[in-house]
Amino acid sequence: MRLPSLKPKNVVVILKKAGFVEMRQSGSHLTLTNKAKKKVTVVPLHGKEIKRGLFMAIVKQSGLTTKEFIKLI
Repeated sequence: MRLPSLKPKNVVVILKKAGFVEMRQSGSHLTLTNKAKKKVTVVPLHGKEIKRGLFMAIVKQSGLTTKEFIKLI
């Protein structure tokens, strides 16, 4: 399955659908947390699309599988 290229704002929206809430923002990096799963993930809010390696790291930090994440799009 080919991974979609997403902008950071879209990734934040998807993570919020998965139950994450904004915890804090330091510069251009937004920290989101999911208290039910006890997971924390950081999303850089740069204007560019998120590349595959960083995208996979965010998905892994969130505790979701790639298929679950893509299903929330």
